[in-house]
Amino acid sequence: MTGQEQPTRLAALATCALKPLSQSEARSVNADLKAMAKAEPLLQPLLEGAPALRDFLVAAFSLSPYLRDIAVAHPALLLRVVTEPLGSLLDETIGQARESWRGLDVTDGVLMERLRQAKRTAAFALALHDLARLTEARDSARLLSLFAAAATSATIDHLLLGAHRQVKIRLGDEDRPSAGSGVIVLGMGKLGADELNYSSDIDLVVFYEPEALGFADILDASDIFARLLRRLVRILQERTGDGYVFRTDLRLRPDPGATPLAIPVEAALIYYEGRGQNWERAAYIKARPVAGDLEAGERFLKALRPFVFRKYLDYAAIADIHSIKRQIHAHKGHGEIAVKGHNVKLGRGGIREIEFFVQTQQLIAGGRAAALRGRETEAMLAALAEAGWIDAGTRDELTEAYWFLRDIEHRIQMVRDEQSHTLPTTEAELKRIALMAGFSDTKTFAEALSRVMRTVERRYVQLFEREAELSSELGNLVFTGQKDDPDTLETIHGLGFERPQDIARVMRTWHNGRYRATQSVEARERLTELTPRLLKVFGESRRADEALLRFDAFLSKLPAGIQLFSLLGNNPALLSLIVTIMSAAPRLADIIAGKPHVFDGMLDRRVLDEMPERADLAHRLDDFLSTARHYEDRLDRLRIFASEQRFLIGIRLLTGVIDGPATGRALTDLAEILVAATFKAVRLEIAEAHGQIAGSSATLVAMGKAGSRELTAGSDIDLILIYDHDGDAADSDGPRPLDAARYHARLTQRLIAALSAPTAEGVLYEVDMRLRPSGNKGPVATRLPAFVKYQREEAWTWEHMALTRARPIAGDGDMMQATADAIQAIIAEPGDATVLRKDVREMRALVEAEKPPENGWDFKLIPGGLVDIEFSAQLMFLLASAEGKTLPACGLPTAGVLEDLGPRFLSDADLTLMTRALALMTDLSQIIRLCIDSPFDPKQAPAGLIERLCRAGDAPDIKVLEAELRRLTKAVRRIFLALVSD
Repeated sequence: MTGQEQPTRLAALATCALKPLSQSEARSVNADLKAMAKAEPLLQPLLEGAPALRDFLVAAFSLSPYLRDIAVAHPALLLRVVTEPLGSLLDETIGQARESWRGLDVTDGVLMERLRQAKRTAAFALALHDLARLTEARDSARLLSLFAAAATSATIDHLLLGAHRQVKIRLGDEDRPSAGSGVIVLGMGKLGADELNYSSDIDLVVFYEPEALGFADILDASDIFARLLRRLVRILQERTGDGYVFRTDLRLRPDPGATPLAIPVEAALIYYEGRGQNWERAAYIKARPVAGDLEAGERFLKALRPFVFRKYLDYAAIADIHSIKRQIHAHKGHGEIAVKGHNVKLGRGGIREIEFFVQTQQLIAGGRAAALRGRETEAMLAALAEAGWIDAGTRDELTEAYWFLRDIEHRIQMVRDEQSHTLPTTEAELKRIALMAGFSDTKTFAEALSRVMRTVERRYVQLFEREAELSSELGNLVFTGQKDDPDTLETIHGLGFERPQDIARVMRTWHNGRYRATQSVEARERLTELTPRLLKVFGESRRADEALLRFDAFLSKLPAGIQLFSLLGNNPALLSLIVTIMSAAPRLADIIAGKPHVFDGMLDRRVLDEMPERADLAHRLDDFLSTARHYEDRLDRLRIFASEQRFLIGIRLLTGVIDGPATGRALTDLAEILVAATFKAVRLEIAEAHGQIAGSSATLVAMGKAGSRELTAGSDIDLILIYDHDGDAADSDGPRPLDAARYHARLTQRLIAALSAPTAEGVLYEVDMRLRPSGNKGPVATRLPAFVKYQREEAWTWEHMALTRARPIAGDGDMMQATADAIQAIIAEPGDATVLRKDVREMRALVEAEKPPENGWDFKLIPGGLVDIEFSAQLMFLLASAEGKTLPACGLPTAGVLEDLGPRFLSDADLTLMTRALALMTDLSQIIRLCIDSPFDPKQAPAGLIERLCRAGDAPDIKVLEAELRRLTKAVRRIFLALVSD
C-alpha cells in the first residue's frame, strides 16, 4: 500500500483545530458548500451530520483559494476524498496514473487529460489530510514523489511505444515499453529523495544506451530523443483546462547549455569522469531512477558512484565544497532572521542549509561509509549520528526543524498552488500561513519559526568556519556551479535588474566558456574583471535585464572576445555606449558582432561631438584606399570604410548628436563618396580589359532617396548610368574591344557586382536599377539623347515624379552637368495639371492595393505617411512646371521641396502640418531603420528603442507619440487628397 492507512477518515473528524481566515470568508465558503451539496446530494447529510468536518472544510477552503476552486468545480471529488481512506484512494490514483498510457490510440492529449485528473485527485486529497493533521509533511512528500514517478513513467512508456510504432526505435515488449529499453530517467533533488514539496517542479536527467533501442539510424538518436523529451515536458507541464501535472526541468544534465536533452550513457560517464564538478557530485547523491529502464538506471548510478563518493577526499574538493556553501548561503539581515518575506528554502536558517549540512558530510565520508550514501535527508541525519559524525542532539534538532520548515513550505504552496518558498510580506497573508500551520496568530508563528531557523543556523555554522565572502565592492558576485548564490541574486537585484536569476544564468554561461568569445582562458579572465563594472552600468539603464540579455545575444555571435573586453576594460566610458546600443539597437549590435573593428572608431571621442565634412571624409577614404594591393583588396577596403562610417553615423543618431534629416544627408554623402570611388575602380578595370572609347563620357545618376539625400540605414541605392560619345563612336581601343553600347553595359554590370557582390567584408550596397528608361526591359546603360527622347515621348507621370529626385553623383564632370541640365529641362516642360493629378491619384491607389502597410508604424506606406508627403512634393514640382513657374533644382530633399513650392499650393496651416509630419516621421523612421531590421512593433521593440523614439518625438510615452502620429497622418491624408483632386 502506498498511502498510510488512517484510523479515521476525514468524514470522522472529531475536532477541528483549523481556523478560518475571517468570518466573511467563512460565510462565503459556507455558501459554496451549500452549492456543492446541491450538485452532489450525498454531501448534504454528511456535512449536516459532522459539524467538525464542516468547520474544517470551511477553514481549509477559506485559507486555500486553490483547494476551494477544486471543490467548487468538482464536488464529487470532495465527496470521495472525505469518505474514502487516504491510503486506498492514493493507491488507486497512483495506479491509474501509472497505467494511463495504456489503451488503443492513446494520444498525447488523452494522456495529458488522464494525468491531470489524477494529479488533481492526489493533490486535493493530500492537502486536505495534511491540513487536518491526518498525515505529516514527510507523508505528503513521499506520496507526491510516488505520484510524480508514476506520471513520468507513464509518459515515458507512451512516448517509447509511439516511437516504436513509427519504426524509429525497436522495443522488446510493447506491453512493457521501458523494460530493457536502456532509457534512463533519473529523478534528481527532492524527487530522487522522495521529498517533493506540494507544488514542486521535478528535476529529470535522461540518458540512453544506444544499442538497446535498435535505432533505424543511430545518427538520428539525438534528434529522436530531443523530440520525445520536448513532448515529455509538454505533456507534464503544459497548462490545460485540467491544470498541469508537474513543471519539468531537464537542466541538471551535463553542461546543459551545450548538450542535447538526452545523452548516451558512455558520453555522460566520460563527462563526469573528466569534467564533473563538485556541485554535480552533490546533486547525484539524491539521484534515483524514477522512469524508463529502472535496471539500466541502477547500473548507471553504480558506475557513477566513484565520481560521487570518492575513496579519498582531496583538499581542492574541500575548497570547492566551501564554494558551494557560499553559493547557497543567504544572509537575511545582520544577525536577525526576518519572518515576513523570508525564504524558508534558501534563506538563512532554511531548508537548504539542512540539506547542505547533510550532503557536504556525505561527500566527505560517503566514499568510505556505504551507510552515508542514502538519498533521504532524515535518514541521513540518523546515519551521520550513527557513524559519529554528528551527535544525537544535532540529529534530533535538525530533523525536527527540517520537517517543520517543510510543513511551512507546503502551506505556502497550498494557498494558490505556486512554486514559492517565500513567506508573505503583509500581515494579512502571513496570518493565512500561520493559521494553516495551526498557530493562533502571527506572533506565536513568527516566534516558533524564528526559533527553528536560529537552531538551523547555529548547527550549520558549527559545521563550517566563517569565511570572507566572495565579493566585489558591489556585493557577492559568485557565478560558479549550477545553482544560484542567493547573495549574488540580491546583489544583482540591488544593481537594478528585475530578473536576477536570468542574469546569473547568463553570467554562468560566460563563465563556462559556452560562446566562442569566452572560450579562451584569457577572454574569460578579462570578462571576469569587467563583470562588476559591466553589471553596474547595465543596471543603471532602463529595463536593465533586457539590455544585458541583448548584450549576451551579441556576445554569442562574437567570433572572439579578447579585443572587445580589452577595449571596454581600458575605456570605461565606452560601456555606457554599449548599454545604449544593447538597449535600443540590436541591428547595431549585430554589426559589431559581425565586424568588431567598427567599434574601433569609438576610441576617438570626437565622433560624438562633430560630423566630418564631406571633403574630409573623401580624403580619409582616399588615404585608406591608397595602400590597396589590387582590385579585390580595394573593394574590401571600401566595405570596411563603409561599415565603420555607417556605424559612427548610427551612433550619432542614437545618442542624439544628429537628427533624422542630418542622418539622411550623412548616409547619402557617404554613399556618394563610396559609389564614386567604386565607379572609378571599376572604370580602371574595364579600361584594362577593353580600353576606352574615344570622345565618350559617363555619369551615375542617383534616384529615389539617394537622389534626394534621404537615405536610411540599410537602404539600397537607385542608380542609372547615362553616357554619351561623339557621333558614331568607334569600338574601344583595348585588347578585347567592345562597341559603345556593350562597353557601357559591361561597365554597369561590373559596377553593380562591385557594389552588391558579397566579399569577405560583406556587401557595400544593394543596387536597384529599375528606375532606368523602360525599367527592367531596357538596357542597363542609356545614351543621353535616348534618355531624353524616352523621357519626353514615352515616360509615364510616375517616371517624371521620380525624375524630380534625380541627381548626378559620380562620373565625368561635363557629363554630370549635361545630364543635370537635361533632367531639369525635361521636368520644366509643362504638362496637363488635370492629368497629373489623376495619374498621381491612381498611382497612390495602386501602391495601397499592392503594398499595404505592415502596421500603423509603417511610415512609408500608411495613409498620410511618407509616400503621401513625397508624392505631394513631387506633384508640386510637376504642377509648378505646368503653370510655367520657376522650379527648384531636381534632387532637392522633400523638406526642401515643401519649403520652396509648398506656399504656392498649400495654406500656411497645412504646410506647417505636412512639414511637421515629415520631420517627425523622418526622425522616427531613421531611428527604427538604424536599430532593427524587422517591422516595428511597440509590444516587441527593445525598451531603449521605445525610449529613444519618445525622446525624438518629444513625447512622455509611446501612447502619446502614437496619438500625435495619428493626428498628423490624418491631416497629411486630408491635404494629399485635396492636392490630387480635380
